[in-house]
Amino acid sequence: MEQRISLITLAVADLGRAQAFYEALGWQPVETPPGIVAFDLIGQTLGLFPVSSLPEEIGLAPAPLNETQFSGIILSHNLRERVEVSQLMERAKCAGARIVKPPQDTAWGGYHGHFADPDGHVWEVAVNPASPLGPDGAFQWNGVQ
Repeated sequence: MEQRISLITLAVADLGRAQAFYEALGWQPVETPPGIVAFDLIGQTLGLFPVSSLPEEIGLAPAPLNETQFSGIILSHNLRERVEVSQLMERAKCAGARIVKPPQDTAWGGYHGHFADPDGHVWEVAVNPASPLGPDGAFQWNGVQ
């Protein structure tokens, strides 16, 4: 297995609401078959899929989404400047996100905050001086891509 992730799929209760949320953050969907939404990212795609259909798709029993319980997964979006963290957190809040942790300094020298999207998926928004973004916006762990 190559060391990469191609597609991250989020189960959502209301596909239209979820699409509108991510579009309000500034993302543009790409063409997809009916019943799913996809956003191309740098080297990956984020997919939105109705929670009512996803368990059948993968062969597991359905489980309800819990908008206030932590799923154990955090999606992260890194930025270049501290002010961008606060701006994006505010944009997410205005789009319907629940602020889980307001932006603040970190023990590792960065600045971050966390929000939950309308389906409870937790996002970290951060600036990490030890892992700057490349010219194309790609995250570089410890400055290496």
